[in-house]
Amino acid sequence: MQIDGEERDAHQEPRIEPYPECYFPRIPRYIDAAFRSSTTNEVYFFLIDKYVRVYYTPGQERQTDDNPFASCGIRCAFDTEGNEAYIFSGNMGVCLDYANDKVLTGIERRIGDMFPVLDDTVFQDGIDSAFRSSRGKEVYLFEGNKYCCMDYASKQLVDPIRNITDGFPVLKGTIFEDGIDAAFASHKENQAYLFKGENYALMNFITGSPDATLVHGVKPIIDGWSSFRDILPLDNMLCEYSTEEYDYSSDESPENDELG
Repeated sequence: MQIDGEERDAHQEPRIEPYPECYFPRIPRYIDAAFRSSTTNEVYFFLIDKYVRVYYTPGQERQTDDNPFASCGIRCAFDTEGNEAYIFSGNMGVCLDYANDKVLTGIERRIGDMFPVLDDTVFQDGIDSAFRSSRGKEVYLFEGNKYCCMDYASKQLVDPIRNITDGFPVLKGTIFEDGIDAAFASHKENQAYLFKGENYALMNFITGSPDATLVHGVKPIIDGWSSFRDILPLDNMLCEYSTEEYDYSSDESPENDELG
């Protein structure tokens, strides 16, 4: 028979052409998720498959890090009571006791199963960031340019899903109006830290009110969090599907860095 203009034996194994080597460009990665620890002025930060615990002074710009990054990748997290926190990766989540290294929900569960009120919403496939409200068991959730406020105990929405700038007009015209990479509520009441790319902001907020203010505007992370000066950014070397076209003809390839 004839295949691609070549004569082939009917019993001959088909020729399999190897895929060209593909090298994806490095993408600088900053902070993926964070949550407030039960220990005063302590916060956990997550980046790709690493984490670090940082002691900080609310409202001030000098911090010291406690130990190097080490753990599994987390996209979003928020603290609850005691030493408990919800963590999310993709469309899955768990509740854990981080002090005793124990998963409380048994196994990972879909976000829509864990919080049915989020099923069939922009949050069912993933949550970008979250921070605790100053009222009861409420948490603000962010995905893309949308947000909501949810009571994680009753698993009901307190505020409906709407644009970030509708609930936080102070973020209009900033990098945060279209999304927030990571966030956590400060140990100082009615304050939250917001992170996106290489920048962050400290926001004073009033639960249920649009009257939020930025303490010092949007600033580079390393200016306010000196602990990260020698850490950020990390290179994202994870291969992900992309619709962009790349030139594979070059013999050069990115270095294979070890993230440690």
